[in-house]
Amino acid sequence: MQQIKISLIICTYMRPQPLSRLLESVLLQTQVPDEVLIIDGSTNELTKNAITQFQLKENKEVRAGFSTLDSLHYFQVPAAHRGLTKQRNYGIDRVTEEIEVVAFLDDDTILEPSYFQELLATYHIYPDAVGVGGYITNEVSWEPSPIEDKNDLNYFYYDGYRRKESSRYMLRRKLGLAQKTPPAVYPAFGHGRSISFLPPSGKIYQVEQLMGGVSSFPLAILKQHQFSEYFEGYGLYEDADFTLRLSKIGNLYVNTAASLEHHHDAAGRPNQYSYGKMVVRNGWYVWRVKHPHPSFKNKWKWYQITLLLAAIRFLNIFTTSERKEAFTESMGRTMGILSLLFSKPR
Repeated sequence: MQQIKISLIICTYMRPQPLSRLLESVLLQTQVPDEVLIIDGSTNELTKNAITQFQLKENKEVRAGFSTLDSLHYFQVPAAHRGLTKQRNYGIDRVTEEIEVVAFLDDDTILEPSYFQELLATYHIYPDAVGVGGYITNEVSWEPSPIEDKNDLNYFYYDGYRRKESSRYMLRRKLGLAQKTPPAVYPAFGHGRSISFLPPSGKIYQVEQLMGGVSSFPLAILKQHQFSEYFEGYGLYEDADFTLRLSKIGNLYVNTAASLEHHHDAAGRPNQYSYGKMVVRNGWYVWRVKHPHPSFKNKWKWYQITLLLAAIRFLNIFTTSERKEAFTESMGRTMGILSLLFSKPR
């Protein structure tokens, strides 16, 4: 089997320590990427210094007989290229020509040793793939369940496994607002279940959207289709936008055997008000990317769910200890809904 040449792009912003941990896990891979590009949007030199220290440590380990990254390139981008989607496009332009697949990882992930081996195996199985995603193992607790009980609102069942159902999905199911499509297959009214609703079965699933921070795409596809720079800064839902567009031209897959952990780092994230507003406006945008002309029924359903989620977040003021965060996010969601009446994203 011919080995596929792969480049890893890591877009980072003010997270030197998580980035260093990720690079350590890259060194432990059974198949190390042919090149690694660090695309840094930081406004200080801490990440650059961390990369220098990593390279010095790596050189010592090479002399001791350990594995190495043959080609590690660091780019501190100018202000005009700062922001997740801009940094991804910046990195794509600097990938070596002989590369066949480009992988993207969030800077706060840690890989299992076989991550790239399993990811690339998917392209051998499905050479038609326009994208392949990995699988996060540490965010959801699943348990085997050979018997599926569709009337059990306390659990979500899928492919021989089950996970605890969140209160918002329990309410949506009671109100008839839950999707009937599989996880990561986008329903006509938006608000679908994400990849996190696929179980750790070790199987490969065909999907319509991938998580951008654990994704990969053929370089030829990335040369033809760019990440949208509508998603400025933090870039919430930029991955849904990009992969929903790709799903119209080819097949996307998630390999649950290509596993890693995601350790959410608060650095570089927007405040809760901005986040709440982004959830609504960016959510509307990606819904219309996939379904530009929804029926009245599906429009009404999208707004019903959006209002329901905003109301649930408001009630969290009284049901959680993080009252300030719940209040500011619910206000952001409310303003996002109101803003759609006067100014829809284009």
